[in-house]
Amino acid sequence: MKGLRMLKVMSLMKRKEGMSYDEFRNWALNEHPPLAEKLPGLRGYRMNVPVAENPDSPYDAISEMWFDDEAGRLAAFGTDAGKAAGADAAGHASSRFHFMAEEKVVIE
Repeated sequence: MKGLRMLKVMSLMKRKEGMSYDEFRNWALNEHPPLAEKLPGLRGYRMNVPVAENPDSPYDAISEMWFDDEAGRLAAFGTDAGKAAGADAAGHASSRFHFMAEEKVVIE
């Protein structure tokens, strides 16, 4: 919706050592999303994975999640579903950087 302001959380992830690109890609696109979809208050979710492996890239995936605000994000990740999703991500990524921004939709 144009003009809507929400909290957007982008998580930049690097796969764990020893995990192949194909294994990580499958996890990111197929295995992890059902856990993330259970987060209460989640307004939107996207998972972005490169179409081809790039060994020089510092990240192997970027997830995008939208919440109404920071309180909604904290509440979601404080639930059992949020803890399970966070543990799953931590179990598959050697590093995660969370970039939180206020998103203003200009063109949809």
